[in-house]
Amino acid sequence: MNVSDLAKGVQRGERRALARAITLIESARPDHRAEASALLEALRGGPEALRIGFSGTPGVGKSTFIESFGMMLTGQGLKVAVLAVDPSSTRSGGSILGDKTRMERLSRDPNAFIRPSPSQSHLGGVARRTREAVMLCEAAGFDVVLIETVGVGQSETMVAEMSDLFLLLLAPAGGDELQGVKRGIMEIADIILVNKADGDLKPAATRTCADYTGALRLLRKRVQDPEGFPKAMLVSALQEEGLQAAWGEMQALAEWRKARGHWQARRAAQARHWFEEEVRHGLLARLSEDAAIRAQMADLGASVMAGTLAPGAAAQQLLDVLKKAE
Repeated sequence: MNVSDLAKGVQRGERRALARAITLIESARPDHRAEASALLEALRGGPEALRIGFSGTPGVGKSTFIESFGMMLTGQGLKVAVLAVDPSSTRSGGSILGDKTRMERLSRDPNAFIRPSPSQSHLGGVARRTREAVMLCEAAGFDVVLIETVGVGQSETMVAEMSDLFLLLLAPAGGDELQGVKRGIMEIADIILVNKADGDLKPAATRTCADYTGALRLLRKRVQDPEGFPKAMLVSALQEEGLQAAWGEMQALAEWRKARGHWQARRAAQARHWFEEEVRHGLLARLSEDAAIRAQMADLGASVMAGTLAPGAAAQQLLDVLKKAE
């Protein structure tokens, strides 16, 4: 299937075409990258979905929440795509890609599409091509795209650069829960959802939610937020409680931002960010393709390992070599 036919298949909402298109954009082969660029250009300017990024501590129940939340949305007639990023091994690069098995009900829903991808040790807990996969899902006519990251921390804030709304999922825990999450990710969260608010854990979840509500009041108010945001809410993915209320808040926030121009401004800034990221990756790729530069990097790396040269000094030497070569 050529690029033109593939683009038409994606626009018709064909699952096989969408899966093939995502496989194409994830490929690192130079010829595939050229085809991927042509495909994305052919699909540019299509419909826009609501992009929602999720992050959370391990064991918080992200997959369970996303399945319950996704089932609720498809029950309302919406088409939902889930881009679930699984952690890759730093040694082999392998990944279990188990999200599809953890979302068994949602994977069988005709209005849902689940695509697990390896993070490939990429900073930010998202695969490098996740943003492009989001664009493909939009072109295929999905109304909501859910992006699940591999964990929580400063690096996972990268998912905020490809989503319209960023949700942080937390679980009730003993001790000081506020110490478990870094300030950086709290500052970009639009809504904090305290999951597992059911059964014996409900009192602890209520306390945790109150703690975060208080902490959020101490953060500097953002211009792109209406009164009351960001906020913390209770949900139970297992009992499917609080999901509709959370969805209502997401819709209200999205509509408020659209009405005041923050929505498009955010998307424009994100596009600029990913343009600069592509330039950085391209420059690094060029360096690795040059045999002389590779040899210089190997020599300098050996000096750093031997302790005869500081990392910063070695990097400066390489930059000086590149500057002379211009």
